[in-house]
Amino acid sequence: MKLPIIAIAALASLSACSQGTPPPEDLPAMPEGTCNGDAAQSMVGSKASAEVGTQLLKLTGARTLRWVPPRSAVTMDYRADRLTVSYDDNYTIVRISCG
Repeated sequence: MKLPIIAIAALASLSACSQGTPPPEDLPAMPEGTCNGDAAQSMVGSKASAEVGTQLLKLTGARTLRWVPPRSAVTMDYRADRLTVSYDDNYTIVRISCG
């Protein structure tokens, strides 16, 4: 007789976890198209530096810059206003993309 009571309690606790509050309706929309990675492709092969980073932001219109060192893991979340720049062991830029 105790088993069904435990099962009911477990199901009730699981259903409580699945009920969340809906997001507010006044959340700001993600900016669309604020980064243009094509504008910076000529910088592939350049040495990574703060000055180059500033130049990349100006060229692409991105708001944020994410440097990706070799053999590093990065999040796969997409942000339209972010520029991602990967470089190798010699600090040579090997990839430039938005997101």
